[in-house]
Amino acid sequence: MSAFSASSASSAGSAGSAGSAEADPPRHGRPYTVLSPAAEITHEIERRRSRFRAHLFRAESDVEAESWVEQLRRAHPDARHHCSGWVIGAERRIQRAQDDGEPSGTAGAPILAALLKTEMPGGEADLSDVTAVVLRWFGGTLLGPGGLVSAYSDSVTGALTHAREQGQLRSRVPMRLFEVPAPISEAGRWENELRGLGTAVTATDYSADGTEARIRLSVPDTEADLADLHRRIAALSAGSVTPEAAGQRWMDQDRTR
Repeated sequence: MSAFSASSASSAGSAGSAGSAEADPPRHGRPYTVLSPAAEITHEIERRRSRFRAHLFRAESDVEAESWVEQLRRAHPDARHHCSGWVIGAERRIQRAQDDGEPSGTAGAPILAALLKTEMPGGEADLSDVTAVVLRWFGGTLLGPGGLVSAYSDSVTGALTHAREQGQLRSRVPMRLFEVPAPISEAGRWENELRGLGTAVTATDYSADGTEARIRLSVPDTEADLADLHRRIAALSAGSVTPEAAGQRWMDQDRTR
């Protein structure tokens, strides 16, 4: 087959925003909630003159999460504590909590619990790929274990409320990638019709000699969406073309507040 070059590309549909690829997501994996990639959400509360400022960031690895903690530690050396918690992965298998000098279990654990248990717009507590760092400036009065747990939890919960209000939450959805070989004379029409039906067309590639085209698509990894795609391609091609599997990825999509 002739070499192909990309001639057109787009985002993954009107409801979606670009997302980073991840190798081999689980077949029919469940969508989950994430922060938008560029989000930095803050929320500050005061308890008996101690200030607690929560920062939320997107993070998809321990290294990324630890980097956010260190950046804030360098940016705010005057804060007495830089406590943190993070949750990573579709199954939320990576969970970390750090007290950073506060009494054991009074800072990192409530930060992590807030990330794990706060209900998201879809009605489930399914937030992941997120790091929360809470800075504390000591106000001179000891709060006790209960007061610390409440302050660290409330600062993160407040930041999550801000994230929702500001439209900074996304649904991370497992997608299946396909390529559809198309006659040059029909490629433009097929692409337009697929877009009109709501199929996410990511690019159309044309061979160097101009004799072949391949339409690249991404489809939510559900049985219903996959069946719809095959029906649409069969209708366009009068049954002569079948979508060719081209991999998998996770992709962010906008979600309702």
